[in-house]
Amino acid sequence: MTLARVGRTGPRRWIAGAAVLLLALALGWGAGLIVFLLRVNHEEALPPRADGIVALTGGAERVDTALRLLGEGRAPRLLVSGVAPATELREMARRAKLDPGPLAEKVTLGHEATSTHGNAVETAEWVRTHDIHSLIVVTAAYHMPRALAELRAQLPQATLFAAAVTPPALRGGLDTGTARLIAVEYTKWLGVELGLSRIIPSLPQRGRGAT
Repeated sequence: MTLARVGRTGPRRWIAGAAVLLLALALGWGAGLIVFLLRVNHEEALPPRADGIVALTGGAERVDTALRLLGEGRAPRLLVSGVAPATELREMARRAKLDPGPLAEKVTLGHEATSTHGNAVETAEWVRTHDIHSLIVVTAAYHMPRALAELRAQLPQATLFAAAVTPPALRGGLDTGTARLIAVEYTKWLGVELGLSRIIPSLPQRGRGAT
């Protein structure tokens, strides 16, 4: 075999190997996405009562759902994590059509978190303060896998129950925007599972003025 032939064969093998690797990664990503979608669409039965409830801000329905669960007696206390500094409990209760008076001693508004990782850190501090061992987690269905992964990393001994909220965008057909949202969230969940949550930017939180 001449040197010229060897020189041509080397790059071809490299390109073929890279193509096989990219195909394997794409197939793995796609298979994982199917598993992720199954998790998103899974409905979990909630316990009659837990030690606490946490709502991760990013949509009004999350807070409304958490307040409703609190009102049903599912837990004695609630943390709303990632609340904008100017937001007050009175405003939340009014939107949920509840009397804010009885809620004042049961609800904590967390103003520090600006990301899902921050939500988990803020929640862990609250959980330790109140000696909580079982926790109902309220967030959007598409966000739940990543939220649970972050919370489990911070609270390995706590029992977590998912109370997923289906946002309006996921109630209709799967349009381009919704598909992109799910794909991005899935990729971020993979990053959390790989231990990269600290360097992965979070989706904007509506509680802080985003969609």
